[in-house]
Amino acid sequence: MEPLFGPGRAGVAPGFPGIAAHLREQLPPGIVLDGEPCAHRDGRLGFTDLFRSHADRVRAGAPVPYVAFDLLAVPGRDVRALPLRDRRELLGVALRKAGPPLQRVLATSDEETRAGLVPGPAGAGVEGVVAKRLDSLYRVGSTWAWRKIRHADTNDALLLGLVGPPERPRALVVRLPDDRTLSASPRLTPAQSREVGEPAGYRAGPLAEDPEHGPVRRVDPPFPVELHRVAGRHETAAFVRVRSEG
Repeated sequence: MEPLFGPGRAGVAPGFPGIAAHLREQLPPGIVLDGEPCAHRDGRLGFTDLFRSHADRVRAGAPVPYVAFDLLAVPGRDVRALPLRDRRELLGVALRKAGPPLQRVLATSDEETRAGLVPGPAGAGVEGVVAKRLDSLYRVGSTWAWRKIRHADTNDALLLGLVGPPERPRALVVRLPDDRTLSASPRLTPAQSREVGEPAGYRAGPLAEDPEHGPVRRVDPPFPVELHRVAGRHETAAFVRVRSEG
């Protein structure tokens, strides 16, 4: 999750100057939001569309709203020590008159409403939900009061290297949460290869021999991907998708 220091110092400004300009117009100085840009196309979230240029996103029909998750400060006051229920109320007040592309994240305390708001990943590219205690304070990093609930049995990993052409890799070398590295298998499909190649290709270094995985192009800096891990005598991990931070 990327803190947005607005309007004087917008974290989204370098990649999304249009959104930053809109936030400067819509929000008073001293408002600090926690949120991120979220591209969507054809009714699905599309993380890799964030790596496209603005002109490419317009041609592809992939608008990018800025979705506010939380409120960290109001003019003259740090509100991170307030419980979430109070920060949510203040966030609603702060964004009351704000329009697109700025929007508040969908949230509810009712299970039936949640099920209707968040379809499965096949429906909208949504990996799951984040459940937060209403009395929780704002904390950077992991906390017992905030819990990710995914739709599928998947794990996060870091993409370390590419096997094959950098723009259209055939396979991936990843680091698991327990610091082990392995080659994801089976080989990437053409669609998966394009999905990985867009954000990873320009980060890939020269081809080098890896003692465990053979010729590999190291990705610098590494970035998160989602894997489906299959336990067994020889553990495998199949690529699911490129993940955003947060």
